Parts: sequence; C-alpha cells; structure tokens
Amino acid sequence: MDAFQGFSPETVDFLWGIRLNNNRDWFLAHKAQYDQTLYQPMKALSQVVFAAFQDVPNLACKLSRIYRDARLHPPTPYKESLWLSMRPDGLAWSEQPTLYFEIRPEAYSYGFVLWRPKTAALAKFRSLLDYRPEEFLDLVKKLEGETGLMLTGEQYQRKRACPNAAVAPYYNVRGLMMDCDRSPDELLFSPALAGEVVKTLKALLPLYEYCLRFTSDV
Repeated sequence: MDAFQGFSPETVDFLWGIRLNNNRDWFLAHKAQYDQTLYQPMKALSQVVFAAFQDVPNLACKLSRIYRDARLHPPTPYKESLWLSMRPDGLAWSEQPTLYFEIRPEAYSYGFVLWRPKTAALAKFRSLLDYRPEEFLDLVKKLEGETGLMLTGEQYQRKRACPNAAVAPYYNVRGLMMDCDRSPDELLFSPALAGEVVKTLKALLPLYEYCLRFTSDV
C-alpha cells in the first residue's frame, strides 16, 4: 500500500458524478477513477488513522465501500460518500460513540458522533449530568479549547426539565456531535490531511471514552 498522498480534484469530480449519475453504466465507465482517486487514497488514509488507535480496547475500525445494499436501496446502487469509522466492536454504529472521517461531493468532515443512542443510554447520560455535571462540563471545555470545535446535539422537541442550567444544552439531546466540516481545500489534497485527522480524533478520544460509560451496556 502506497503512503497517503492526499485526495485530488478528480476525487471530488467522481463524487459529484456518482451523485448525478447513480447507475451501473456510469459507474462501470468510471470504475478506474473510483479506485484510483477515491478508494485507494481512502484506504491509505485509513491505514494511517487506524494505526494510531490500535491500542484502544475493543475498537472496531471500518472502511466503507461505495456499493449499497441492493435490498435496502434498490433505486440508488452506489453511495455518494466514503468514510472510515472507529467504534465499539460488534455494535451498531448509530447507537455507539464513533470517531470518523467522511468525504462527500461538497465537503469532508472528521471528528466524533453519537448519532442515535438508545433511550436507556440517554437516561444514563442525564443521570451523569445530574450527579456529576462538572466532570462533563470540564471535559467539554477542555476539548473545545484544544480543538476549536463545538459540541452540539439535536434537541428533542418535548424537553424534560433540567435541574441544572449549566448542563441544559445537553440534557435533551438525541445525540452528540463534535466535528470539523470543510469544503474541498488544499488540506484535502495534501498528505498533511492524515496527520490533522489523527490529531483531531486523538484529542476527541476522551469524549468517546466518556460516552462509552452510558452506551456500552444498554
């Protein structure tokens, strides 16, 4: 495997192409472009990123492919993005804390996401906020200061009463996200992208570990 050299404008061209021409004939005509400009660079990036986390217990490292499950997405056989993810082994990614990198036609992003944890996990999270609010708030402050990113979360419309105003922004979230979203730029096309992704995901590892406390056994 060649060392990661960055993506290229041709990578972005392919992603726009598959969005506008999501069919087998177009893909087969551009399969070499997919492999050379998207899949192989993504595979090289994943090797660098995964190697930096090989000592984290029970961490499953996944690299997506462009092919959709035809049983679930019959009209659109191909994905319009590619991603790598690191999450607890053997569990659904949407319910578990996940460190990731994703590239789409219009942007790329990397960071932390807890997309849709189980209701029981969110109840445990609120209990942690009730009994040890300073621990979570200190963690958020530290990570936001180190990374320049903000911790956000989609809110439930019907909100539970929060006894502590300091943690109110997090008390009724459906999930949590702390990531960087960028339009295609010089960094995307540079070998330096790998180091920046590793640096950010390493910084966010404490948030991943914190969230395991309320998601791993529900």
